[in-house]
Amino acid sequence: MLQGERVKEIRKSLGLTTEKFGEKLGIQRSAVSKIENGRCSLTDANIKAICREFNVDYMWLTTGEGEMFVETDDDFMEKIDRIMVNENDARRNIFKALLYASDDDVAALARIMNLYNDMEKD
Repeated sequence: MLQGERVKEIRKSLGLTTEKFGEKLGIQRSAVSKIENGRCSLTDANIKAICREFNVDYMWLTTGEGEMFVETDDDFMEKIDRIMVNENDARRNIFKALLYASDDDVAALARIMNLYNDMEKD
């Protein structure tokens, strides 16, 4: 399946017209049609916009490998809740908070964990 055909599959699976799909991406209906029919190639900007706006997997869109859609944060949060069903709220919320932590925050947490581990060794 070609990229344009994958774009059409995305649009149809979302139940969008070429016009509504294009609006989300900031392109004209005719441009969407040309992409789907293989008369125009996807630009890098189009690819990034499709992935961002519709939670489409980059690899699937560009190569056809993998699944069409990536998990949303809500899906991931639900999985954390299911996995940690018998844990208390504090433990679940720690895992959820790490999803949104900055690199600096993660580094700070790693330092704290290392200090704790070093104290345990003594």
